Amino acid sequence: MIRVVLVDDQPLIRSGFRALHDLEDDIEVVAEAGDGREGLALVKAHLPDIALIDIQMPVMDGIEATRRIAADPVLAGVHVVILTNYGFDEYVFDALRVGATGFLVKDIVPEDFLHAVRVAARGDALLAPSITRKLINRYVAQPLDTAARTGLEELTNREREAVALVAQGLSNDEIADRMVISPMTAKTHVNRAMTKLHARDRAQLVILAYESGLVIPRNS
Repeated sequence: MIRVVLVDDQPLIRSGFRALHDLEDDIEVVAEAGDGREGLALVKAHLPDIALIDIQMPVMDGIEATRRIAADPVLAGVHVVILTNYGFDEYVFDALRVGATGFLVKDIVPEDFLHAVRVAARGDALLAPSITRKLINRYVAQPLDTAARTGLEELTNREREAVALVAQGLSNDEIADRMVISPMTAKTHVNRAMTKLHARDRAQLVILAYESGLVIPRNS
C-alpha cells in the first residue's frame, strides 16, 4: 500500500486527488493539509511514502516544506512530489535543489497522475515532460559547476553511463536494457553514484549530471 499525504491550499484540488486515490487498491491518502506547516506536521506524524505538496501555499510554501522534509533523517523514506499550476519556473528549480523527487502539473490526466504516484513511490525521479524540457534548457547558457564536475571523478565508467541515462529520463529497467545488464545491476550503479555524489534522489542526480557537463543540454 502506497501511503500519501496531500498538501494543497485548495480544498477542491485536495478532494479531487483524494477521490482519485480512493478508487485504487494500492494507494491510500492518510492525511491532508491546507498549508505547508500543517502538512509538515502530518508528514512527521504519518511517515507516508509520498507527500504531494503544492508549490505555493500560505503560512509555509512547498519549497520550505520540501527542504525541511529532505533535511530530516527521520523522513528519509518520504518522497516529495511537487504540484504546480504553472509548469516550469524558478520555484521548480529551487524545489529540485532542496530535495523534491519530482513535479506534476495539475492538469495531468488521471491515469498519468496515478502512474506518477507509483513511480515516485519506487524512488524514481518524476518530471512532467514539459518541465523536463525547460529544466534541461535552463542549463544551455549556464556555466559548468566545477565542484559537480570534480565529483564525477569518483565514479566508475559504468556509473557515469548510468547517471547519463538517468538524466535522459530512463528508468532502471530501461537503463538495464541500454547497458545490457540486469535491472538490479543498473539499480546498484545508480545508487552507488547517488552515494558518491551525495545526491538525495534521482532528481538531484539529474541536476548534477547537467551541472557537471556529463550530459550536454540541447535546445528543443
